Amino acid sequence: MFAALSERLTATLRDLAGRGVLTEDAVREGLREIRRVLLEADVSFELTRTFTERVQEKAVGVAALKAVNPGQQLVKIVHDELVVLLGDTTTGLAFASVPPTIVLLVGLQGSGKTTTAAKLAARLKREQKAPFLVAADVYRPAAEEQLRQLAAQVEVGCFGPSDADPSPAGPPAGGPAGRSDAVALVRAGIAAAEKARARTVLVDTAGRLQIDTEMMAELGRLRDAVRPQEILLVADAMTGQDAVRIARGFHEALGITGVILTKLDGDARGGAALSIHGVTGAPIKFVGVGERLDALDVFDPVRMAGRILQQGDVVGLVERAQQNVDQASAERLARKATSKKGMDLEDFLSAMRQVEKMGPLEGLLGMLPGMPAKALKQAKKVDPSRLKHTEAIILSMTPEERRRPDTLNGSRRARIARGAGRSVQEVNQLLKQFGQMKRFMKGMGKLRGR
Repeated sequence: MFAALSERLTATLRDLAGRGVLTEDAVREGLREIRRVLLEADVSFELTRTFTERVQEKAVGVAALKAVNPGQQLVKIVHDELVVLLGDTTTGLAFASVPPTIVLLVGLQGSGKTTTAAKLAARLKREQKAPFLVAADVYRPAAEEQLRQLAAQVEVGCFGPSDADPSPAGPPAGGPAGRSDAVALVRAGIAAAEKARARTVLVDTAGRLQIDTEMMAELGRLRDAVRPQEILLVADAMTGQDAVRIARGFHEALGITGVILTKLDGDARGGAALSIHGVTGAPIKFVGVGERLDALDVFDPVRMAGRILQQGDVVGLVERAQQNVDQASAERLARKATSKKGMDLEDFLSAMRQVEKMGPLEGLLGMLPGMPAKALKQAKKVDPSRLKHTEAIILSMTPEERRRPDTLNGSRRARIARGAGRSVQEVNQLLKQFGQMKRFMKGMGKLRGR
C-alpha cells in the first residue's frame, strides 16, 4: 500500500542527505515536496500541515552528530514524527478483569467486519483467550451463515439468530429479525459464550452502505446494554479519505476505542492509515494484511514508520516466521543447505511451502531493510500460480530424482514436463535456478565457517 508514498518520501530525504548543513531554505524546499507527497497519498490537509510544521521546527539548524550527517538526522526526525502521526505506541485490547471481555465490531457494509471477526478470533485463540463469535447482523442475508463457516474454520463457538428463542411478539427463530431484536440477540449470545466458558466475545454487528441515524441508534442501544470493553471500528484502507470521515462519524456517535484497518495489502495510497489516528485519537490496533484467516497483525507505529521509510520491519518478519514456520524443520534445512552436500529438491519443496505460508512475496520483501520500491513492484507482478507450477514439477519427479537432480537427462525432463502439465523449458529453468541457489547457499556456509 505504501509503495508510492515510500518511494517518493525516501527520494526526497535522500536528496537532502548529501547536504552539509540543514539550512532553513533547504529544509523548506524538502518539506514542500514532503507536503505534496503526503497530500497526494490522501493524508488530510490539517494533519499534513501539522506534520511538516513539527518537522521544520525540529530540523532547522540541528547540530550534526559526529557519526550522523544532517540528512540522516532529518530522516530520524521524519521517522519520529511519522510514529507520532500513527499513534506513537502499540495499543492492545483491553480485557475485562472478570471474563468475558466483550468486543463490538462496527463499520460499514463491505469493510470486512465478518472476516475480520474471524481473523481476530483466530488470533485470540492462539493467545489462549478462548474467543466466541456472535452474529448480530440481522439484516444482511446469509451474514450468520458466513460467520458460522468462518467460525468452523477457526474452530471457535458461534451464536446467531437461528440459535435464539422465538419471541412471542417477534419473528420466528431463524427468520428475519427486526432492529429491536439485536440487543436481545447479543445478550443471548453473551449468555451462550459464558456457558461455553469463553473469555472473549466478539460481536459482529450490522453495517450499512453509509452512516445513518438508525444504525447509530441501534449500535448505541447495544453499547448501553452490554457495556463492551472495546468498540472497534473496522475500516477499509482502500477507501482513502472516506475512511477518515467514517471513523470520525463512528467516533462521535459511539466513542470507538480502536480501529482495525483492513486491506492494508492493497494498492491504495495509504493516507487513511496515516490520518485516522490523528483525526479521531483512537489507536489503530490491528491491520489486515491478506485474505487468509491468520493475516491479521498487531499495528506497531514504530515498525510501520520504518516500512514507509524503507527501513524494513525485521521484527515483524521474524514474528511471522515464528508463527508459520516449523523451527526444527527450518534449522535442519539451514544446516543441510550450507553443508558440503547441499540441499536437494525435496528440501527445496519443503522450504518453498513454508515460505508460502508466510504470505505474499511482496509483503515479505517489504519487511526487508533497504528494499527498493522497484523490487517490490516486480514482486507484485509475480503470478502466485508459479509456485504451484514449481510444486507440480517437483512432485512429478521420483523421490530418487528429487534427491539427485543431476540424474535428470533430456528424456526424464520431458516425462516430468508431461506429468506436471508444464513445458520442458520451465523444467530446465527450475533446475537452473535451483543449481544457482544451491551454490549460493554453499557459499554462505563457507562464510559462516570463517
